[in-house]
Amino acid sequence: MAPAPSDRHLSRHPLSRHPSRKPTSGSAEHERWMARALELARAARAGAEVPVGAVVVREGVVLGEAHNRTVADADPTAHAEALAIRAAATALGDWRLLDTTLYVTLEPCAMCAGAIVLARIPTVVYGAADPKAGMGGSLENLLQDARLNHRCEVVTGVLAEASAELLRTFFRERR
Repeated sequence: MAPAPSDRHLSRHPLSRHPSRKPTSGSAEHERWMARALELARAARAGAEVPVGAVVVREGVVLGEAHNRTVADADPTAHAEALAIRAAATALGDWRLLDTTLYVTLEPCAMCAGAIVLARIPTVVYGAADPKAGMGGSLENLLQDARLNHRCEVVTGVLAEASAELLRTFFRERR
């Protein structure tokens, strides 16, 4: 079925909010690595951090993984994605993370989306959407902005409910 005219217009816009790929709930590989990212997110929660986990994978091998550490490190840039990207770049000895996939439990923010684009990560898979800060299609779509020199394939909604519930529980407990 062809997209409605308004959808076609949005998909051509350089800041299209529609990721190139919709959820692929049947992908066992995506679910496997998102489950690992969820384990890391749970570790973040145990340390009183916002529960977000990220894993950078190439050909079935973890190159870098992390969870949020903004509180522990007193560093506003210590997001799971940024830390996992740094670890992967160190493991490879290269800032270009070609042929990798980043799995993250929450849609990347502007800072992390910028790091993803700069690292040339070709595929981003995220769980829960972030309507307030998500730059992978919710608020804006920096990951696929046609004006940039690199764009990512984006897969959304993998283990989304588990990711979202972890975040909801974390914030409910703090109110």
